[in-house]
Amino acid sequence: MTEKTNLADRRGFLKSGALIATATAMPGILRAQGGAADELKIALVGCGGRGSGAAAQSLNVPGTRLVAMADAFPDNIDAAHDSLKKQYGDRVDVPKERRFVGFEAYKAAIEAADVVLLCTPPGFRPAHFEYAVSKGKHVFMEKPVAVDGPGIRKVLEAAKQADAKKLKVVCGLQRRYQTSYLETLKQVQEGVIGDFVSSQVYWVGNGVWVKDRSAGMSEMEYQMRNWYYFNWICGDHICEQHVHNLDVSNWFKGGKHPVKALGMGGRTQRVGKQFGEIFDHFFVEYTYEDGTVMNSQCRHWNGVASRISETITGTKGSAFPGMIKDRSGKVVWRFRGQDNNPYQTEHERLYDFIRKDEAHNDAYYTAESTLTAIMGRMAAYTGHEVTWEQALNSTIDTMPKVLAWDAEPGPKAGPDGMYPCPVPGSASVA
Repeated sequence: MTEKTNLADRRGFLKSGALIATATAMPGILRAQGGAADELKIALVGCGGRGSGAAAQSLNVPGTRLVAMADAFPDNIDAAHDSLKKQYGDRVDVPKERRFVGFEAYKAAIEAADVVLLCTPPGFRPAHFEYAVSKGKHVFMEKPVAVDGPGIRKVLEAAKQADAKKLKVVCGLQRRYQTSYLETLKQVQEGVIGDFVSSQVYWVGNGVWVKDRSAGMSEMEYQMRNWYYFNWICGDHICEQHVHNLDVSNWFKGGKHPVKALGMGGRTQRVGKQFGEIFDHFFVEYTYEDGTVMNSQCRHWNGVASRISETITGTKGSAFPGMIKDRSGKVVWRFRGQDNNPYQTEHERLYDFIRKDEAHNDAYYTAESTLTAIMGRMAAYTGHEVTWEQALNSTIDTMPKVLAWDAEPGPKAGPDGMYPCPVPGSASVA
């Protein structure tokens, strides 16, 4: 595999499997142990529900202060600010002049802080991460980190620059910070299930919210408000949600990624114009370099069975989150400790890495698992087998050329208000 496409060689997989670290050491300017002089200033970019949650989790860490906020919509900023202010009082120090609104608002917010929380919809993540690194900021960024090959390449380049600047990067694949998963991984690494044979990963649920179009909305505002249903900003639910489960398989595989994917999908329940252009179900067969297989299912259907989990099958047994069974189905190990809140832990670890001057960069494996999702989406959309190199090196750039409220963001609705949905056999992987 070429240097351009070999992600695995660019980051080390620690034997414990708990963490990925690629940076070396950081400047001594923020070696805080608590107290005002050592306070870390935070900027929140993306003030929706996940952004508000991430800000709260950062503020739960002593010695942090929220000093800037940015979002495309002022109502998102105001709602998040008011909620956080009630919880954290003076540690939310964001006057009107540090509440930045619009497509370019992220730049001023990033420049105002030491640590940046990147929590917008994922289509914006590559540009925001690139800018944060260029300004020398430590980063927490939510998953997924991109929605297409060009975005992944931008994230990887920024990750290398983050290493060069000795910055710390933590990403929102929170299972990597969850005790029950980490303890299960130790059992797998000790050979309890034998050699990896296959994995089965699921995000099978009822779907998410829908935002209605209001009178007077431009097309850009509508797609931004209803962002989950447009690929330029969401990447489809295989990318936005199912990336968690795909990541677990890659992680338990020893930090490997699939080399090809063949899949199918479509729309059966979520077919109205309010559901944009995305599928409501996928099934993808991923193949790793050694020929082992990951089977992936995700769907947004109402009135059917739900399952959000992962199964790692080996020659001696199978691993589940917090449990291992032998080939007969007998439980041979179960996690019996106190599980943690991984959403909180990932923020605590970020500030630990900063203050203890420990090298850390999650961007590589998060980009790899995001590309796994993108490759699966491309396989289902096209109806053809798609390789890792095709997905990574694709020239399909979904981001609109112009970001403005009167610009056309991407897919155009027909006279009936319906957006074109990918048709297998006609979609491209170029």
